Amino acid sequence: MSHFNRLPEFEKEFKKLSQKYQSLPEDLKKLEKLIEINPVGVGMNFIVIQHLESVRIVKTRLACKSLRDRSIRIIYAYHNDIATFMYIEMYFKGEKVNENRERITEYVKSLI
Repeated sequence: MSHFNRLPEFEKEFKKLSQKYQSLPEDLKKLEKLIEINPVGVGMNFIVIQHLESVRIVKTRLACKSLRDRSIRIIYAYHNDIATFMYIEMYFKGEKVNENRERITEYVKSLI
């Protein structure tokens, strides 16, 4: 059984976006079921942006029912040695162009 954790910054983003897009909590649960089976995802909607010995940082598109034909971006870390996921960032592509590289770098540094 995998564990899903969230950075405080992710939690703030999730709460803010959940108010705007009501289906988001349910959509995130569906993503969790999918990545429990295949931690780095399958297909074009998953991109490994950093590959370390025991951690992979993955960027994915989360299909959000409330957004109809658009998606939310999620950055997460998969710790393959302990089968744990850490959500790092969540954003709507229409409001933010790219992921927060500094946050990802800080998270990776915290692991070392």
